[in-house]
Amino acid sequence: MSFNYLTRVILIVTTTFSISALLMPYIIKIAHHIGALDIPRSEQNHRHIHKKVMPKFGGMCIFISFLLGYMLFGVHSIQMNAILIGSFFIILTGMIDDINSLSAKQQLIGQSIAALVIIFYGGITMNNLTAFGFDIEFGVLAYPITYLFIIGCINVIRLIDGLDGLSGGISSIFFLTIGIISFLQHRFGTLEITLTFIMLGSTLGFLVYNFNPAKIFAGECGATFMGFIIAIISLLGFKGALLTSVFVPLLILAIPILDTLFAIIRRAIKHKPIYEGDRDHLHHQLLKMNLSQRKTVLVIYAISILFSIAAIVYTINDAKLGVMMYIALFILVLWFILHTSIISDKLETNTKKLEKKFTSKKKKK
Repeated sequence: MSFNYLTRVILIVTTTFSISALLMPYIIKIAHHIGALDIPRSEQNHRHIHKKVMPKFGGMCIFISFLLGYMLFGVHSIQMNAILIGSFFIILTGMIDDINSLSAKQQLIGQSIAALVIIFYGGITMNNLTAFGFDIEFGVLAYPITYLFIIGCINVIRLIDGLDGLSGGISSIFFLTIGIISFLQHRFGTLEITLTFIMLGSTLGFLVYNFNPAKIFAGECGATFMGFIIAIISLLGFKGALLTSVFVPLLILAIPILDTLFAIIRRAIKHKPIYEGDRDHLHHQLLKMNLSQRKTVLVIYAISILFSIAAIVYTINDAKLGVMMYIALFILVLWFILHTSIISDKLETNTKKLEKKFTSKKKKK
């Protein structure tokens, strides 16, 4: 069974990868033709890293590959109908934004419709929370909690999409991790696992053209679609007991979630709107350390992979060892917070002052 399943997985991934990679040159031409272009703008505090006009319609290729992958390998169901309808609203909102920028409120409307379709038509909800030996039933609160979870996943991927290959790479790591967990648990052929491998091939095909130096960006339609499907796979994983706790997907996505959390705190401290962009995200901090774009992305990949390994260990092998790995990784994150301006310039300055005092006292002794 495992060998036959592995063969099917390879077929799904290679097929969707090939579709995505082969279609991308045509999507690049379409993006230029319809004006779905990312133009560097100095009025946004020089937030743009790239220096030239770039097509940003890559998400359409991921979506088309996803659709064809489902037609070839998927099974019809009400849940899948809801996913397709929700995806349509996500892609439509993203396409409009990629061509003619929408406000944050307008984007949220499209995302909300997609989330509500999943909840009320698809019947896909987060009904309980399992953590540290406790099981909490949400009851009627399952609906707003599921809505917030879907919107959160969409936007953490959208906000991390600041460098070539970043959102696509992190999403690919998520899909690969879920795939490995499913294989080790001998869970074959369920909807969430089929979606996982369809998306893995689709995003890897996109990365051929998106990794530095990129020829195309994911755009809003790509980043939000990847986040949307990540949310769906996570919710289906809870229902099917693939994911033993809500913390498993959250920890696989630790980097984009933490980056979003830091951005919210940072902007609150500075009394700025949450949706207002800046140049203090995780990737900006690494660039300030004189890392190249490519090295910055690879460092973030490496940290994401470490969180993914911890998630696999926690789920499959040894929960205690997994928790120890998480603690070690979060100590590393804490060090990073204290030594950069990712939350506050003052915090970074105060940390350096304390270290200087400690070092001078040690020298005197």
